[in-house]
Amino acid sequence: MTETWLILALVAACLGLVGTCVYLWRTRGDYTRGVAALNREILEAAEAAAFGKRVALPASNVPEIGQLGDNVNRLFDALNTKDRQMRQREALFQDLANTMPEVVLVHRDRVIFANNAASALMGLTPEQLAGRPVTDLVRPAYRAMTRKNIAGRLAGEPVPDRYEIQLISGEEGGLWVEATGTMIDYRGQKAILSIARDVSYRKSIEANLGRGKQQAQITLESIGEGVITADTEGVIDYLNGAAEKLTGFTRENAIGKRMTDLMTLVDETDRKDLGDPVARCLSERRQIGLGRRALMIAKDGDRELSVELTASPIIGAGDTVAGAVVIMHDVTEIRGLTRRISYQAAHDALTGLINRTEFERRLAETLEGGHGDSVNSVLCYMDLDRFKAVNDTCGHLAGDNMLREVAKLIRDQVRDSDFVARLGGDEFGMLLIRCPLDKARQIADDVCNAIRDYRFVWQDRIFTIGISIGLVEVSRESGTLKDLLSAADSACYVAKQQGRGRVHVYSARDEVSARQRGDIHWLRQLQVSLRENRFELHAQPVISTAGRVTRGPALEVLLRMIDEDGKLVQPRQFIPAAERYQLMASIDRWVVQATLSAIAHGAIRLPDERSCSINLSAQALAEDGFLDFVVECLDHSQVPPHRICFEVSETAVMERFDQARRFVAVLHGIGCQFGLDDFGSGLGSFTTLRDLSIDYLKIDGTYTRDLRPETLNHQVVTAVTAVSRILGFRVIAEQVETQADFETLRSIGVDFIQGNFVDRPHRLGEPNTALSVV
Repeated sequence: MTETWLILALVAACLGLVGTCVYLWRTRGDYTRGVAALNREILEAAEAAAFGKRVALPASNVPEIGQLGDNVNRLFDALNTKDRQMRQREALFQDLANTMPEVVLVHRDRVIFANNAASALMGLTPEQLAGRPVTDLVRPAYRAMTRKNIAGRLAGEPVPDRYEIQLISGEEGGLWVEATGTMIDYRGQKAILSIARDVSYRKSIEANLGRGKQQAQITLESIGEGVITADTEGVIDYLNGAAEKLTGFTRENAIGKRMTDLMTLVDETDRKDLGDPVARCLSERRQIGLGRRALMIAKDGDRELSVELTASPIIGAGDTVAGAVVIMHDVTEIRGLTRRISYQAAHDALTGLINRTEFERRLAETLEGGHGDSVNSVLCYMDLDRFKAVNDTCGHLAGDNMLREVAKLIRDQVRDSDFVARLGGDEFGMLLIRCPLDKARQIADDVCNAIRDYRFVWQDRIFTIGISIGLVEVSRESGTLKDLLSAADSACYVAKQQGRGRVHVYSARDEVSARQRGDIHWLRQLQVSLRENRFELHAQPVISTAGRVTRGPALEVLLRMIDEDGKLVQPRQFIPAAERYQLMASIDRWVVQATLSAIAHGAIRLPDERSCSINLSAQALAEDGFLDFVVECLDHSQVPPHRICFEVSETAVMERFDQARRFVAVLHGIGCQFGLDDFGSGLGSFTTLRDLSIDYLKIDGTYTRDLRPETLNHQVVTAVTAVSRILGFRVIAEQVETQADFETLRSIGVDFIQGNFVDRPHRLGEPNTALSVV
């Protein structure tokens, strides 16, 4: 029985549990369906932003779902109220913005809202402006500034609250506006509210007023750069900005002081105090200028400025003095530049001595002002001896160093009152002021001795030089400046002729002799040509009478000088003067260097193993260092020595046989060829010539014309050619002018022929210069 009740109780409990589970399952299903229905309605309302809509309460036995629906409806009611209020405010804002004459924009980088004024400016509707970059409304010149302002404001950086820009409008000049911006919340996002107020009229007024004010300020600032005004007591009441910089005092510190409290004004030359120009101006009632030598010394003593200063009284009503105005101009740089330019214009840059122009100016002053002196001044014209050997052997750097040292030697021998100048190249001048002729002669001798004892050392070489000096008194009888210089030049020439390293006092006979020979003219021409490189090479071909040959001279280089008018001067015109003035070695150096350079750079092209002939003078053979110069030039140019044939005249060889033999032997030993030029002009001994390493004899042109069999010329050429063959010399005939002479010379057995019959000389660079010779 008991067991039966237990079984029934257990069955009843199970049935109750099952019922409970069934109830719970049905209840959970109602809750899930209610929540899902409520969720769908909320989403539909949110997507449509229909916050005025109400959600339907689902049929459910779950009271919480009904309560949740009520809460959602209350939330929708609140949001709907807020949304309606926000829309009303936005509509109110837009209506207000559209009634404003100013341009109103709500934007970030792009426009969110634009009022009617903004759209009218661009000729678009507000809807068309929305979404466009803000900078589309701004003139290009102000777009970068606008972008920077917008970016800074959005980033929270400090930016100007107001700024002026130009907007694009229908007018060409655009619309000037004053823009202000502030951050706002617009439609739930951060944005910038910008209002641009039209200020075109104000800008126009400011521009008109500004132009007048600016013109006045510019005028004030332009007057001498510094302007100071003072009252009738000389007390400063105004400084402009430029005056503040000049004086080192600010306007606040300077007002109430006097000029002497700000600066000290002295004369640049003697440092004499110039006083207070304002006080003088007020007391004398006139303008006070301190001239061109005023030096302003700052009160702290740290600055000195060269100034031009003028103090003028300010005249008021009734011709009364109302104060003074000071105009100051800083001319420190100008005066310094003027001094440098003046110095450079008057001095030689290399030696520091005065130059020819300044020397002639001072000589002219002496000539004009010395007529009343009891003691005459003396002009000395000096020319270095053997300077070219240093300049050409060791280069211009060595020559420049020597000139500097020589200049110091000369300057050390003269008095403080005298002037020493470099006149050009290796020429110097001295002007001995109020110096007796005996004393001048002593000074000139001291200069000669100092130069004679001087040794110039350059690398591993030691050079000695000399100096020739011509003296002439500057007196009433001196004539013009040109006459005086010509006389000194003539005296210097005589000193050279007397053996160099000498002093010669001018006499009238020197000038007459020099003028008769024309030496002075050609001396100057040659000196200028050497200094300014006014020579040029011409080339004349040499042909073989035996047809094409692989060795032998192919052409000869000939020298021409270019005068001041650009015309060519033939050697016969200037060579005699060059020989008299001992300039031939310098000219030969130029020819050797120029010829080797022309061969090295292709301006002269030699066929096969043929050579180029270069003439050398007796002075070149005798000059110390010329042989070394030639060897150095060959080495530097890399021209093979066998492509060069040096021609020396028969006369030069006979005059300086020992030097010629050594010269020929050394260069012949390294491969150069040699020819004896103008053979027959001196009829030298064949026995003597046999001791020279000569490759060619060039028969003088006087024997290479009119070569009929019965003439003396025919007999001389025949004999010279026959003997030359015995001695191993090859023969060249020069100055051949006719077909008949050419044929005769070939029949005699002459090896090479040169002359206008073959071809005239051509300037290097002309089409016929690089000749095809045979």
